[in-house]
Amino acid sequence: MESGKLSSRERQVLLKIARESIKRELEGLPFTLPRVTDLNLLEHRGAFVTLHRHGQLRGCIGTFIADRPLYEIVGDMAISAAFNDPRFRPLSPSELDEIDLEVSALTPLRETTDLDEIQVGIHGIYIVNGPYRGVLLPQVATEYGWDRYTFLDQTCIKAGMAPGCWKDPNTKVYIFSAEVFGEKTEKD
Repeated sequence: MESGKLSSRERQVLLKIARESIKRELEGLPFTLPRVTDLNLLEHRGAFVTLHRHGQLRGCIGTFIADRPLYEIVGDMAISAAFNDPRFRPLSPSELDEIDLEVSALTPLRETTDLDEIQVGIHGIYIVNGPYRGVLLPQVATEYGWDRYTFLDQTCIKAGMAPGCWKDPNTKVYIFSAEVFGEKTEKD
């Protein structure tokens, strides 16, 4: 099933949920999700939330598991990106106003054996081989100007494997698309 494209208003709702959930966590207060009736926000989809501070990555966590509505997953992933990304120390209250949020609402994963199918800037890549797994979102390849094979190699590295791991017959390559939007692009 193809997910519906999010409207500007739906995107703003998700960004507000992401920011408010982080703010409430910093305050030590529970965050009550708003009542949502938009079908696109109620759809079960995976999502990643990315935090940037002064243009630099400050946290990024997500899930492909679409076991709850998108708006709930975005709130949880925002908290995880702010406080549980092992690459960064937890976000401090003084940083909150310096953070720009970006949401990537995902389509379901699909295994591919035809690597020519991977479209840079359209597809994200998830690579799995035994206990090793790594993911890079579609926008990463575009941001760095990578071609398809550099993107595959960099996903291998992110998974803790050597570049070229995607050539191993035991490596599974999955692709997905993401609807990517952030506070800078969705301002009123």
